[in-house]
Amino acid sequence: MSDKQGFTLIDLLIVIVILGILVAIAIPKVSNTTHRSYFAAMEADLKNLASQQEIHYASEYSYTAEKSDLAFISSRDVSISINADSEGWSATATHVALVPTEGCSIYHGPIPTTTLLGTPSAPDEVACSR
Repeated sequence: MSDKQGFTLIDLLIVIVILGILVAIAIPKVSNTTHRSYFAAMEADLKNLASQQEIHYASEYSYTAEKSDLAFISSRDVSISINADSEGWSATATHVALVPTEGCSIYHGPIPTTTLLGTPSAPDEVACSR
């Protein structure tokens, strides 16, 4: 009688199936984490933009739609569009890895919010369309 030690083909197949199930569970969670990081970057950029707008208003007594006037630089792959008038401003952020209808918005003052991606419930509040 021979005493061979090792794994059978069935043992190896069971391990492969278990690993496949674990990978199938892990991939959506990692993908969701990446998706959330895009929204976190857009929210942070809009909050920084709001601070820069208030600094600009304190010195110039007006809001601006020009990022160069604000010395504002957005995060990598985040695009910010700004609308401003004498009474307020609004901004929308999008990320290149997301579809164009996903993004975040913020406003200050009586700016029409029809072009915003998310619908902020109050001025100076960031809202995202997730």
